[in-house]
Amino acid sequence: VQLQASGGGSVQAGGSLRLSCVASGRTFGRYHMAWFRQAPGKEREFVAGINWSGSSTYYVDSVKGRITISRDNAKSTVYLQMNSLKPEDTAVYYCAALPYGGGYFYYTNSKEYHDWGQGTLVTVSS
Repeated sequence: VQLQASGGGSVQAGGSLRLSCVASGRTFGRYHMAWFRQAPGKEREFVAGINWSGSSTYYVDSVKGRITISRDNAKSTVYLQMNSLKPEDTAVYYCAALPYGGGYFYYTNSKEYHDWGQGTLVTVSS
């Protein structure tokens, strides 16, 4: 599946952004989806995951209550709504797809994912 992420930008601390990731090439509903981020000089970090139907989500502790992952299978799109942004949220954000199967709907290890979007930069200033 091909993924195209968008929606990044520059905001002040406390602001909001909504990232989008549009999928093409395969049946979107057959994939669990996730967002990762990578800050300068740091490893890629799991942010949030959502199962194929949207009924289950999982978040890393540092974003709980501020960031929401959702999906619209009819539009082949996964979203990341980010509120109350902090300077430490500054990173390139990547969407990733995980084929639906019998395992978990998310993995925090980026090596478990084989399909990635190109990344979109989020910069939060204090």
